[in-house]
Amino acid sequence: MPHTRIGTDLVDVETIAESVRTFGHLYLNRVFTPAEIDYCQQGGAEQSRRLAARFAAKEACMKVLRPLDGGIPWPSIEVIKMPGGWCELQLHGAARLLADSTGITHLSLSLSHEASMAVAVVAATVNP
Repeated sequence: MPHTRIGTDLVDVETIAESVRTFGHLYLNRVFTPAEIDYCQQGGAEQSRRLAARFAAKEACMKVLRPLDGGIPWPSIEVIKMPGGWCELQLHGAARLLADSTGITHLSLSLSHEASMAVAVVAATVNP
């Protein structure tokens, strides 16, 4: 019988901004895909909020994927901005393999951010 898993995460925008200031491209490339970095960097003053929302989405997605060894690379979970304005998740590599092996057939994502906080909710349909 199909069921739903829910993951949520709340991120302080300044924490992400500080990581970018401290570690620069090393941090960005460890956590985000090139397309995510490109999109966020086009945001000007929104850059840190966009990055924080994507970080929250990756954390929320980890909560529905439930890796046993914690070995999923951050960039294997990608937030895609759709032409209509909403965002969706695309899984690659280890994240895709884990989703497939655990029966996750669909992921839904909701993001929001304000001046100091970003939040993400991920819902997963699981067919055991």
